[in-house]
Amino acid sequence: MSLFEARREAFPWGAALLAVVAGGAQAIAIATPWSGQPLWWLQLLSLALLASVLHQQASARRAAWVGWLFAMVWLAGTWWWLFISMHVYGGLAAPLAVIAVGLLAAALGLYYALAAAWTWRCGRAGPLAAAAVFGATWLLAELMRGVWFTGFPWGAGGYAHVEGPLAALAPWVGVYGIGWASAMAASLLASLAAWAVAPRASMAPRGLLRLGLAGLGWCLIVAAAHLVPAGDTGPTGEPLSVALIQGNIPQDEKFQPGAGIPMALEGYAQALRASTASLVVAPETAIPLLPSQLPAGYVESIAAHLRSTKQAALIGMPLGSFAAGYTNSVIGLGDSDAPYRYDKHHLVPFGEFIPPLFRWFTDLMNIPLGDFDRGGVNQASFAWRDQRLAPNVCYEDLFGEELARRFADPLQAPTVMVNVSNIAWFGNSVAIDQHLQISRMRALELRRPMIRATNTGATAVIDARGQVTHLLARHTRGVLEGPVQGYTGLTPFARWASAWGLAPLWGLALVVFLGVIALEWRGRRA
Repeated sequence: MSLFEARREAFPWGAALLAVVAGGAQAIAIATPWSGQPLWWLQLLSLALLASVLHQQASARRAAWVGWLFAMVWLAGTWWWLFISMHVYGGLAAPLAVIAVGLLAAALGLYYALAAAWTWRCGRAGPLAAAAVFGATWLLAELMRGVWFTGFPWGAGGYAHVEGPLAALAPWVGVYGIGWASAMAASLLASLAAWAVAPRASMAPRGLLRLGLAGLGWCLIVAAAHLVPAGDTGPTGEPLSVALIQGNIPQDEKFQPGAGIPMALEGYAQALRASTASLVVAPETAIPLLPSQLPAGYVESIAAHLRSTKQAALIGMPLGSFAAGYTNSVIGLGDSDAPYRYDKHHLVPFGEFIPPLFRWFTDLMNIPLGDFDRGGVNQASFAWRDQRLAPNVCYEDLFGEELARRFADPLQAPTVMVNVSNIAWFGNSVAIDQHLQISRMRALELRRPMIRATNTGATAVIDARGQVTHLLARHTRGVLEGPVQGYTGLTPFARWASAWGLAPLWGLALVVFLGVIALEWRGRRA
């Protein structure tokens, strides 16, 4: 082996360092630790750096290693706060909690390692093929992470773009489509940067012209998204006055009979009775007991008060019994004697159901875990004052394709989305800010306001354009009041996702990917 070949076989420390830097930048771009705001330009630059490093590798194996390292740092840096739930509140030993977070990031990072290997494999056919394959394989990796094994799409790259030029694509192609557009743009930027450094070595004039035309086409598509109306959405009915209750009950006391339980029962009942808003919303498991465990007449007295004042409320609480099964639910109280009920559909692995073969892991933690029953994916909305309010519980709002199922019948589609959450499990961390950006993306995709009532934050009112109009300080006890304007009509995303889910994105990514492979194979035979 020559000295040159030996150096090529040496561990790529420089590439590894750049992958770590790029992965860390990607994590920060979703929601910065210092302000909680997304940085769309940093997400683009992080992917451009990754694409540049991938094309400098000597083999697909090296590229896969770089892609996996990037993804592991990005994912672990995004949801490091899982450590808090497992160690601080679950009692899992700190080393085991660190290992668990790392293993989850490493396992899901394998999707991106595969994407990186194929990007390198096809990138040698030219910058346009590289951009097409990088976008397609990145999209496939994001879809795999978000769908397979119940999905864990938290921290998808598209969430960095709730603000910025690519936000206009949300009502057309959703968060995954934004991620695809970002990946393609990043690859084009990486090719342009390579040409700027070494014009003659990196690209012929004809190739540069094609690259420029591709970049221009990309810009025209984004510009069209800004200029062309995204569906027929518009305001409907009179604005609702809402009051969103933030209990700020410590997670380690929430289910304690002598601490959090009486605090919740007294505090939420008092806040519900004191509010004068048309709609009052209390967070996930605001009432931390089953109906059979509540003081006699507790819910009935609140319902009677609301009927007398012509108000309505949505309240998070568990429902069910040992015989019938349990659900993480939201009840709606208003002018009807029969309460409205919504049962959470998309359950959290390890928190609300235990995956097969993982009972040993949950037994290591002191967390009230259980196997909840799932609600239907397209449950009826809560009708109130000419508005149709569609609840979703905690991280259900990560799954825009599932929320879109509620828009299958335009005449019954929600006019307002309502998220109730309790992420006190993750302390005063960036998880609060990340979840707020997720809800903003759903508002952009569906052109619906999203109101959020949470235990510790972020309790907020988000309008149909994804802008936060009212926000309560995190980790404080209080009530956020403000108006919310319902919207009707359907965005293109709502139309195709309600009918086919994410299948169009899967199909489009596969067509592009296989098309580039076929063209490369044909070119080699010619």
